[in-house]
Amino acid sequence: MILYPAIDLKDGQCVRLLRGDMEKATVFSNDPGGQAGLFEKEGAQWVHVVDLNGAFEGHPVNMDAVKSIIGAVKIPVQLGGGIRDLKIIETWLAAGISRVILGTAALNNPELVRDACRVFPKKIAVGIDAKDGAVAVEGWAKKSRMPVSELALKFEDAGVSAIIYTNIDCDGAMAGPDIEGTRSLARKINTPVIASGGVSCNEDLALLKKIEEYGVEGVIVGRAIYDKKVKIRNAIEILK
Repeated sequence: MILYPAIDLKDGQCVRLLRGDMEKATVFSNDPGGQAGLFEKEGAQWVHVVDLNGAFEGHPVNMDAVKSIIGAVKIPVQLGGGIRDLKIIETWLAAGISRVILGTAALNNPELVRDACRVFPKKIAVGIDAKDGAVAVEGWAKKSRMPVSELALKFEDAGVSAIIYTNIDCDGAMAGPDIEGTRSLARKINTPVIASGGVSCNEDLALLKKIEEYGVEGVIVGRAIYDKKVKIRNAIEILK
């Protein structure tokens, strides 16, 4: 199971939100590239990046910050937030992003996911953010009526490299991940699942490791790393 340390970008800074609320952002660093470099130095194999402003506005916003991250590390970087068409996907991949995450676009324009997977094989993930069991979009500001598993199943034959599943009610709350929701989704689909949201300690990682057999191949961790409740090297050992 792979550990994905998270960098969420708001106004060029590394922040963490509480349950997706942009008004409840805690700034952890003014140097995104430096933060990514620390993750790499501590043994991280990937970095997970979200352009929060981009997710709300529908187009990339924190481009300079993202480019500073790409330039600071040699490990692969996956990026989501405000990516809504093939041109933007191509731009980010050409800039050095290893995998692009489509969230709002996956719900509103599923053909984009299929086209992107065909043009950029193994470079596309789908981010599914859940609130009360339904898919939330546009930086979690709006909740749809579509169940999480229904959206995930739409892309079973598309060539998506992973489904990144986030329970919004858990994200940033340090109250534990949605183990049951993650396991349930992973059991319904063949696409690998990356768990996100709520990890607060090493015990949470151990619980997620136990559901790896269902197709959970990774976990994204943010606030717990910044708060030093989880150390990257220890987490990697737990997830081996």
